[in-house]
Amino acid sequence: MSASSASRSATSPWRRSRARQTPGRARRSAADYGATVVRSETITRPDVLRFAPPFKGEPGPDSAQFWADYNSSKLGLGLNLAAPGGREVGLALAEWADVVIEAFTPGVMARFGLAYEDLVAVHPDLIMLSTCMNGQDGPRATFAGYGTVMAPMSGFSNLTGWPDRAPSTPYGAYTDFVCQRICATALIAAIDHHRRTGEGQHLDVAQYEGALQFLAPWLLDVELNGRLAERDGNRSPWAAPHGVFRCLDGAWPEGGGEGVRERWVAIAAETEGQWDALRAAIRMPELDDPRFASLAARKANEDELETIVAAFTATRTREEVVALLQPDVVAAPVNDPYDLLEDPQLLHRGYLVELEHTVMGPVRYQGPEATLSATPMTLSKAAPALGEDTRHVLGELLGYSESEIDELVAAGTVEVFAP
Repeated sequence: MSASSASRSATSPWRRSRARQTPGRARRSAADYGATVVRSETITRPDVLRFAPPFKGEPGPDSAQFWADYNSSKLGLGLNLAAPGGREVGLALAEWADVVIEAFTPGVMARFGLAYEDLVAVHPDLIMLSTCMNGQDGPRATFAGYGTVMAPMSGFSNLTGWPDRAPSTPYGAYTDFVCQRICATALIAAIDHHRRTGEGQHLDVAQYEGALQFLAPWLLDVELNGRLAERDGNRSPWAAPHGVFRCLDGAWPEGGGEGVRERWVAIAAETEGQWDALRAAIRMPELDDPRFASLAARKANEDELETIVAAFTATRTREEVVALLQPDVVAAPVNDPYDLLEDPQLLHRGYLVELEHTVMGPVRYQGPEATLSATPMTLSKAAPALGEDTRHVLGELLGYSESEIDELVAAGTVEVFAP
């Protein structure tokens, strides 16, 4: 459970914007753009990402940078909602917050006594966003799982991989990542509605339904044409060549990995102009063959086409290939993490921001996804250790006295970070 608050002008219907959070970047965006976000969790059942690598130093709940990168600029409240007094603290947070966001399986918040109906009893114009696998109702409402389960369920795995192999899946908990953008958009719409009408509401975001928005062309193709898309590796029906091609291997940076550092480049030619530019740039007479005279012909002979392009890239460095093809041909380096951390474009734009974490020390965080001239993003603090800001949240934001906080700590209702 979490809450957020941001200062606004005196003319604003909201002097403070406050929210409770879900997993993902929806809540982080609010915090980095100025809201005071309180992320509530308990050490008895911490976020699973607190135990996901990479770790800095010894593995542990406060040394996982995967988790930390999603939680910059937030305050960390250690709160066990199931403990005696937990519901009362939860209600106090909801009374303070303008927005409550939760990602439990449907029914869990009700069992805590913190369902939407309970929260609006103390805060009638509250906005609450609930997000889960299949939504708050229906025959699969209580279906539990993660984005790694929902990605294949939503159809992504059937389209990912090669035609002669089993279905694969996009990286990680894919639907967790993409659906947070839908959560953020829905939340912005609800906040705008509140500003204009003073009304709160309950938002129900199902990952299943949100994920299908990203497969709209394939769903429509089945519905309108009865045509079922299948796995096709890196290929595209609208471009040839369209894939990644190996270049001359490169050296690891000092202190980097062992063995061969493979270097690859992505190349695509959608238009006849791009195809002509590709032929002119690499000057391989094999590409003048009538088998490649049109997109349809290139698609029909794509294996042979890719073999020729691969023979060209194999004799050059990745940087040479990109410099030769850009900007007339769509071409880009396939970066690895070492490349990204030293990328001159990202460094120039200040995308990577170093913050001092309580346990991990200095660590770089991902920065702004958009640069706003009047209200720029500012990463105000590193991600919180578990329970790091409990006393501040309860005392400064919710008005608890020191003795009341001590009683909650002693009862195991709230948890305080101890270095």
